[in-house]
Amino acid sequence: MGLDHTASPDAAAFARIAPGAPVAIIDIGSNSVRLVAYSGLSRAPTPLYNEKVLCGLGRHVISTGRLHEDGVRRALQALARFRALCRTMRVGRVHVLATAAARDAENGPAFLEAAAEACGEPIELLSGRREAELSAYGVISGFHAPDGVVGDLGGGSLELVDVRGTAVGRGVTMPLGGLALQDLSGGSLKKARKIAAETLRKAAPQLETLRGRTFYAVGGTWRALARLHQAARDYRLHVMHGYTIDPADELSFLQVVEQSDAATLAAVESVSEARRPLLAYGAVVLEEVIRSGRPREIAVSATGVREGLLFEQLDPATRSLDPLLSAADELNRLRARCPAHGPELQAWTDAFMASLDTPETADERRLRHAACLLADVGWRTHPDYRGEQSLNLIAHASFVGIDHPGRAYLAVAVFFRHEGVSPEKASPLLRTLAGPRLFEQARLLGALLRVAFPVSVAMEGVLPRTPLVREGGVLVLRLPEDLRALASDRLSNRLRGLARLIGVEARIAVG
Repeated sequence: MGLDHTASPDAAAFARIAPGAPVAIIDIGSNSVRLVAYSGLSRAPTPLYNEKVLCGLGRHVISTGRLHEDGVRRALQALARFRALCRTMRVGRVHVLATAAARDAENGPAFLEAAAEACGEPIELLSGRREAELSAYGVISGFHAPDGVVGDLGGGSLELVDVRGTAVGRGVTMPLGGLALQDLSGGSLKKARKIAAETLRKAAPQLETLRGRTFYAVGGTWRALARLHQAARDYRLHVMHGYTIDPADELSFLQVVEQSDAATLAAVESVSEARRPLLAYGAVVLEEVIRSGRPREIAVSATGVREGLLFEQLDPATRSLDPLLSAADELNRLRARCPAHGPELQAWTDAFMASLDTPETADERRLRHAACLLADVGWRTHPDYRGEQSLNLIAHASFVGIDHPGRAYLAVAVFFRHEGVSPEKASPLLRTLAGPRLFEQARLLGALLRVAFPVSVAMEGVLPRTPLVREGGVLVLRLPEDLRALASDRLSNRLRGLARLIGVEARIAVG
């Protein structure tokens, strides 16, 4: 007897993602030319392919007025290659952007004409203000309710712009990119520091609003500095986006970078040789921003102009979505046994949390909802490794809209779902990152998930019929009569384990 391959009425519950054709952005910067192709246009776009070529187009453009000849040659070769790659990936739409170097050089127009022919696409030459606006949109797309000043450091320029939620202030652009500052200072860091301080005085309106808020650091040089900062502090979660640094600690680190030979810095091999000479200039600019603006924290952003351009193309309803929950929902639809189970798990845990005496914050609820969507992403792994594999996948996923404590919470909660909620089982690193409150919240959710899955078997339609709430001093799981057989020693043991965490008794009520 053959299998029936016709669609069942419940087939929609197992639907997967259909994001449409890939979309790509080619960014022609002063230092690098980069192609990023995304799987589709969405609130949390996933990079399909990412490649950069460090061309140094803007090297000496201030002193000579012209784009570097070897840089032009390398850039045109890269663009022709990127055109072929986009054709291979069947990219539906390619956006090509050019920034400071092509904007400022006298041979910029001739280069842009040759570049358009090489890549087969029209090129949008961004003004400084337009570049600042897109950088701000990139941070809005990648952070939950951002509040601070975005600083996008490229090879030729620095853009500063204020962001508050989804509101973008007026941007300013300055010739403080690494290549530009190296050129202006004649290779003298002492002179570069003076130039940076004097130039940043012109950005007083932006920097005055930074005090006590977040400075969002965008750009390859600042990401490289953050990577070195992690190595110097033996920080083991090597994810750049959302990595936050205390400004006082950053100042001392930046001074070390400025005074050291780059080759002696820990983990410098992770930074391309072409970028290493620019590290000290990036450090000088960031140091002056910190001294002038006095931010509460530095947050490293992996999203910038490219992601800002994609965000700008979304309809208002899609823009308003939470980027973390959107990414978690996509992973749920891609990897869970039954994607419809995730939203049911959210509602089931909502009812449980509402019955407790200790309310969640809005951000804790948001993280719990994301964890519910991620709770079953490791089911295809060997049972002995589901906890470990789920933890690694979640902790290192290309999520946006989340900081590192939030990543730690998500990873540990799903780990506990598989491995049990004994605190000593958790990674010491992730436990420290999460902090005491989020770690205990992760244990509580892990214990909840350990009750939910033996009841629902990760399938939809069961959890809405089997509520779990605290009633006075008793934790009660209610099973309808037709699901009486679900009651078992295994389920009772897990229910008692959850009850112990909240200090009550446990009971399964049937009928």
